[in-house]
Amino acid sequence: MGLQEGHVTAVPGLTRNQMLKALGNGVVPRQGAFATAHLLDRIGVPA
Repeated sequence: MGLQEGHVTAVPGLTRNQMLKALGNGVVPRQGAFATAHLLDRIGVPA
């Protein structure tokens, strides 16, 4: 994801749901870039 290991998971006292909420949409830009590049590659368009 591009974050340091333990960025959210090393915070004591947080539940899994709280960790996911803290991450929020921070993963969306990287996933979107990967998905776009992957789809362009599949149809033969250089990224």
